Amino acid sequence: MLETKDLTIRFGGHVAVNAVSCAFAPGTLTAIVGPNGAGKTTYFNLISGQLKATSGTVSLDGRLLSGLSPSARTHAGLGRAFQLTNLFPNLTVLENVRLAVQATREGAHRRGLNLWSIWSDHKALSTRADEILTQVKLKAREHDTVASLPHGDQRKLEVALLIALEPKVFMFDEPTAGMNAAEAPVILDLVRELKKDKTKTILLVEHKMDVVRELADRIIVLHNGTLVADGEPAEVIASPVVQEAYLGVAKEAA
Repeated sequence: MLETKDLTIRFGGHVAVNAVSCAFAPGTLTAIVGPNGAGKTTYFNLISGQLKATSGTVSLDGRLLSGLSPSARTHAGLGRAFQLTNLFPNLTVLENVRLAVQATREGAHRRGLNLWSIWSDHKALSTRADEILTQVKLKAREHDTVASLPHGDQRKLEVALLIALEPKVFMFDEPTAGMNAAEAPVILDLVRELKKDKTKTILLVEHKMDVVRELADRIIVLHNGTLVADGEPAEVIASPVVQEAYLGVAKEAA
């Protein structure tokens, strides 16, 4: 269970996220929606530790994460795609994924780890990396350097690294942004596959309402940094507060 309590951040006199309390259970994909500037990505940044909250807390399985660094939160079980874009551009796709698998195994078996144990486990690391690359449809590019990948394949590699780290919580901030019509379905199919694992919690910031309707078990709506709606997709989308705060703003912007 991931939970935020009264999570707030102020930038000067502006309250970007205002006392948001919400709990996210395993086996549920929650879409976080709202107009531009609503505070969605800022809320993500507070959860994953890129921003320090002015007040309020973040916890996972009862463990307080507030005050921990982004990397410490990743080790605790939070996985966010953009955290993993610090790739090794001159290494191959396979080498990048294998390093992520190795980091996960090292974290799980830190005591007694030595160079010989890493080397002896090389085959197992490669096997797991191959499985993940097949899952994200990058097997054919496993020997290409990351720097040579087109944008769509780089986004798929981000998902591959998330899978390799075996987080409890997957956080996707507009995962198909910048992808063309042919590339986007691959990422969405990966999210659908991850959703089948009912031990995982998935958070998704997404502007495309057709994607939200299809994938989400639950929608929360932020407006001016405040949580204004929370519930099943059909109910939330039809609610007057969302029509005004989200759809109404979209029409004005158009």
